[in-house]
Amino acid sequence: MTDSDPERPARDGPDDGDAVRRTDGGTDDRTDPREPEGGSDPNADTDEDVDGAGDELSDAEAEEILEGIERKRTLSAGAAVAVSAIGIVFSLFQIWLAARGFIFEVSLPFVGEVRLAALQLLQVNAIHVAFALVLAFLLFPPTDGGGRVATRLSRVVPALEERAGTSHPLTNAAKGLRRGVRWLVVDDERDRVTPVDVVCIVLATLTAVYMVTEFSEIQQLRVLGLDSGRTIAEYVAGLFVGPLGVLSGPVAAVLGAVPFTGVSYAFFLGAVGTLLVLEATRRALGLYLMLIVASFIVYARWGFIITPDTPLIGVLSIPEGSWANIVQNLWYNTENGVFGIPVTVSVQFIYIFILFGAFLEMSGAGQWFIELAYSATGTRKGGPAKASILASGFMGTISGSSIANTVTTGAFTIPLMKRSGYRPEFAGAVEASASSGGQILPPVMGAAAFLMIEFIGVPFSDIIIAATIPAIVFFFGVWVMVHLEASRAGIGGLSRDDVVDIKSHLSRGWFYLVPLVLLLYYLLVERLTVARSAWFTLVAIMALIAFVAAYNERTRVPLVATIAVLFLAELGAFLTSGVGIVGLLTGASGESRTFVEALFAAGGTLGTIIVLVSLVFMLLRPRGESPLLNFDDAVDTASERLAEGISRPRLAETRPFRYVTFIGKSMDSGARTSTEVVVAVAAAGIIPGVVSATGLGPNLTALIKAVAGGSIVLLLLFTAIASIILGMGMPTTVTYIILVSLLGPAIAQSSNIPLLAAHLFILYFGVIADITPPVAVAAYAASGVAKSDPFRTGTKAFSLSLNKAIVPFAFALTPGILLLRGQNEDFRVLNFADVTEVTYFLPEVVIPIIGVFVGVVALGATVIGYFYSPVGRTERALFVVSAFLLMAPLLVLNAATDILSFVGIVGNVGEPLVVDLGLRAAGAVLFGALTLKNRAASEKQPPRPAGRAEATD
Repeated sequence: MTDSDPERPARDGPDDGDAVRRTDGGTDDRTDPREPEGGSDPNADTDEDVDGAGDELSDAEAEEILEGIERKRTLSAGAAVAVSAIGIVFSLFQIWLAARGFIFEVSLPFVGEVRLAALQLLQVNAIHVAFALVLAFLLFPPTDGGGRVATRLSRVVPALEERAGTSHPLTNAAKGLRRGVRWLVVDDERDRVTPVDVVCIVLATLTAVYMVTEFSEIQQLRVLGLDSGRTIAEYVAGLFVGPLGVLSGPVAAVLGAVPFTGVSYAFFLGAVGTLLVLEATRRALGLYLMLIVASFIVYARWGFIITPDTPLIGVLSIPEGSWANIVQNLWYNTENGVFGIPVTVSVQFIYIFILFGAFLEMSGAGQWFIELAYSATGTRKGGPAKASILASGFMGTISGSSIANTVTTGAFTIPLMKRSGYRPEFAGAVEASASSGGQILPPVMGAAAFLMIEFIGVPFSDIIIAATIPAIVFFFGVWVMVHLEASRAGIGGLSRDDVVDIKSHLSRGWFYLVPLVLLLYYLLVERLTVARSAWFTLVAIMALIAFVAAYNERTRVPLVATIAVLFLAELGAFLTSGVGIVGLLTGASGESRTFVEALFAAGGTLGTIIVLVSLVFMLLRPRGESPLLNFDDAVDTASERLAEGISRPRLAETRPFRYVTFIGKSMDSGARTSTEVVVAVAAAGIIPGVVSATGLGPNLTALIKAVAGGSIVLLLLFTAIASIILGMGMPTTVTYIILVSLLGPAIAQSSNIPLLAAHLFILYFGVIADITPPVAVAAYAASGVAKSDPFRTGTKAFSLSLNKAIVPFAFALTPGILLLRGQNEDFRVLNFADVTEVTYFLPEVVIPIIGVFVGVVALGATVIGYFYSPVGRTERALFVVSAFLLMAPLLVLNAATDILSFVGIVGNVGEPLVVDLGLRAAGAVLFGALTLKNRAASEKQPPRPAGRAEATD
């Protein structure tokens, strides 16, 4: 199980003289896979599938696949400009919140501080959601005319033409109605904004405007009730002030005669806002999630129909509630509902990290990381697949989106895997499996990880530490499987001529690693808040890219010298006067600071100094060289289009214009990516809101505990199955919120599992849903790139990620794997004293961690059916046993105890720790025996002929 000798020249296939072996068991009897010959194996794929010829996807094709899965529009002209402008303003709003908080004030020279606004949390959350709703209604069409309802309605006109004739008045009326409906709501080409979208956008904007301008009234209504507020007629009449005040009475009289205008304006906007969230959810995330959320709202209103004495479901009985109270709890509340904890976390943490990923991706880091992965592993055995795992892990630290990672990385990696000999389904499965791991890979992880901060109340640094080892185990497990598959099928690596030299590659792009190192430093060393850490890292990215854009052989000395001089001047100003250079020039004053204080203060302005100095150098030589700069293709395309749009096409070649475009495109991309996340958390927040407001929580917890019968194994199995089923086709964040609300309390009260371990358990199975058939959205995206069968790709991706389904049981029952110690809410990350306590650290941390690493190797042999030599069915079964004993022996122990107790036998089988170590030792012995036997069998086998290899499937 060792990689090929690094000194040995590697090629795109097996040794000379061997046939090209593929993972489907087919062969191509020629020594050079790029020299086709006549004839073919009827069971083999076409030459195009083997060679990968023509499989490379362009950026446009990859974007088309992504838009097809996400159902987004492709807008142009004014609509595209509007989306970008709104997205940039959204990002600027969030950047201000991260940098300055909820107080909007600016410092003007010779004037001082000018306060524009001081917002409350509810107002900020409302603006945040309103931005997302507006973008959702612009990016996602109401319908493309291909749904079930639209398809059935489309049959009405043809049926009337057949029965009544084409010129019949009824037929003509139906045709006119069809044209009107299509104009109002149908966007079959996904390229226009419909009138219904405009109405939804106006209503979404009104909800935010009311929150900002009438917050004092909202505070009163939260005490007195929504019904006590001004009616719609009174509110509209109140808009006529000044010279128009004489019209307020007549306007109120007219509106009073219109239905529904007597309803409270606050209630109207709350109800409409909730419906808009549901509609945005349907468009962006699908009907399935919208119906789930809507059913909870219906339950909140009519759940009282269920009486306490109703068989089986009587525990779900709730008190009767009015629509006014329900809307108040769902819309005008920061504890629960639409603007509850999930949206608050999105405001404070999620958006700024998505923006961080967008800046890093637009800077060109994505392609650089992919090339780094190929430089490191591309020439090894099965190198393209191993590089895909590393590249997907790197990309996961940038975006944390399974689908986006699969398409963007897979467009490059999947064709290379196919060309080297992996069958399309296996290549797509590797990419989907590895990309789905991005949401569990520190330091960024996915949006759900940030929700844990609020739900559990632990620092993000603790979450990073706890999630690190399981994430490494997962990627190591996939690595083992692709290595075994390469060994089984005789797949070599890429030629050294096809990969860049790793030393030169690092020398050209080392600065891409700086933001990630800084992020870890701020989080783990400085222990700053998540928002501040992300903000400082974002500034570092902008400063680094500005410096790289201005840097070349001619400018490097004066550029660095100017930055150093200004920084020293800033340091001196803080030392002597307590304020910076700008403060001195504008007449500000303060108290002198110590050197350390001045150094930190000046360090806070270093990013700004670098950006400004670099921009000056770029403006002085706008067409100068930038040898280290390599923006993402999306930035170059945006530069060209923007320059052509203002009739200055040559601007696209200038460094300042490209840098400014990079900033704008990053903000735009971050807003577009965040739209679905914000809509998801806003919708999902309704569910815990209903659970809390109706008092359902304790009853539901009691029901779950009763069904589980006190068995922690059954409780974890229920949670795992619910996570996978609920997560099919839904974002991991939504799955996490729902299950934490419904099952989290039951797990916490029914076991000694640390709370963080329980939440990570739910997160892991929510991620698995992305690659679980029949939905398997990430695998479906990979199959589009690989041109493979979606279901078989999903099945193979799930099998490659099987360790992701076992490891959560392992760390839930043995929290030492997460580097945690304690139970329930009383847990902590290990410290130095725990490490030195050998009687604890060795049996409860070191041995379990070694066990999971060895266990995933045994699992790899089971899934692939090959180790040193082919593995038979009996050996596979024994490898599975050894994997479970090595990885999760307490799962086996608890299951056995439950069964013994159920049949009436005493369930106590001994001290859990002693039994745990004994079972791990048994698993290790079994694994060792199987390994020796399999290796001995490989030595007895003659060299493999150039015949058909055993199929993986």
